[in-house]
Amino acid sequence: MAIVKPFKGIRPPKDLVEQVESRPYDVLDSEEARAEAGDNEKSLYHIIKPEIDFPVGTSEYDPRVYEKAAENFQKFQDKGWLVQDAREHYYIYAQTMNGKTQYGLVVGAYVDDYMKGNIKKHELTRRDKEEDRMKHVRVNNANIEPVFFAYPDNAVLDQLIKRYAATEPEYDFIAPIDGFRHQFWIINDEADMKVITEEFAKMPSLYIADGHHRSAAAALVGAEKQKQNPNHNGTEEYNFFMAVCFQASQLTILDYNRVVKDLNGMSSEEFLAALQVNFIVEDKGTDIYKPSKLHEFSLYLDQHWYSLIAKDGTYDNTDPIGVLDVDISSRLILDEILNIGDLRSSKRIDFVGGLRGLGELKRRVDSGEMRAALALYPVTMQQIMDIADSGKIMPPKATWFEPKLRSGLVIHKLS
Repeated sequence: MAIVKPFKGIRPPKDLVEQVESRPYDVLDSEEARAEAGDNEKSLYHIIKPEIDFPVGTSEYDPRVYEKAAENFQKFQDKGWLVQDAREHYYIYAQTMNGKTQYGLVVGAYVDDYMKGNIKKHELTRRDKEEDRMKHVRVNNANIEPVFFAYPDNAVLDQLIKRYAATEPEYDFIAPIDGFRHQFWIINDEADMKVITEEFAKMPSLYIADGHHRSAAAALVGAEKQKQNPNHNGTEEYNFFMAVCFQASQLTILDYNRVVKDLNGMSSEEFLAALQVNFIVEDKGTDIYKPSKLHEFSLYLDQHWYSLIAKDGTYDNTDPIGVLDVDISSRLILDEILNIGDLRSSKRIDFVGGLRGLGELKRRVDSGEMRAALALYPVTMQQIMDIADSGKIMPPKATWFEPKLRSGLVIHKLS
């Protein structure tokens, strides 16, 4: 069962939300955050990217930066830019991209569910990144930013969410950076909150969609606090961390594409010939060509687009990892032909999220920065859930969820 609870959210007043809210900490660098914050002292970047309050070049891992985060978090509360709700609530957070809306329930997720594997992951995490976020959680004694979960479709919760979505939201704005709409409702009714708790309790698992490092950090800090408290009884707020949970069928996963710097010493003709061992290769001309189905790839090389269709026998339909296009392309193209084995560390490859379009792949190759580009058909949420259920881990750079959660709409304090 998945244990969740409502919490007393710390939120901006309605008239300040657009000054406070921001993109998540990990989708932009320090200088981009500095530019986006500008002279806006209410921007959440002063809490989640507090290096912007120091001279240019200051490391985001400098101990003073973490201390500044806590100082700014307190300042935001002292000035009334963030105010804690008097009662515990669940919340609804909706995002609209390209006319499609997805509705998430904002909950306190249970630390022990993460530690026991009931909250399932599909990616590896790096300890250095976990420790960075753990320091941020510790110093603020709060989950400043939410993590992004998926749950199996649930008709009861769907109807409850639709009922609230038909009412006026607490927040409703268009984010200027991407043009996506963000809406937020407060669930006040005790009976509705009871239904949410009970419906989640029927679910065997929740799934991390995005935010594996934040999930790990939040859960590990909660587990630390359990051990440090001699009077721990399991009801403390630190036993929970903030998550936005979406129905799996609503989520949009975009393609996560690859660009490579060289062909491993081969000519274009030799590279195309090597591809024909495991793929049906067809020249599609100079117009951008997007893969239309699983196991089809698009290659951009020498101002031409090619369709690559994996031949039968090159993948295993019974293996949740082996059937993935990210695995097929990694094994049969990047590793076997181009000798790019470690996608996390190789300097010969880069990755481009699908929101930027295949035109960005073309631009980077035509500029001479990259030699070739490979576009993939997106992974499905069902594939992610199957892999998580199997206990396996997806290859690196496999999923790109969009839209990203905005930060600063609600914060969860650990005490």
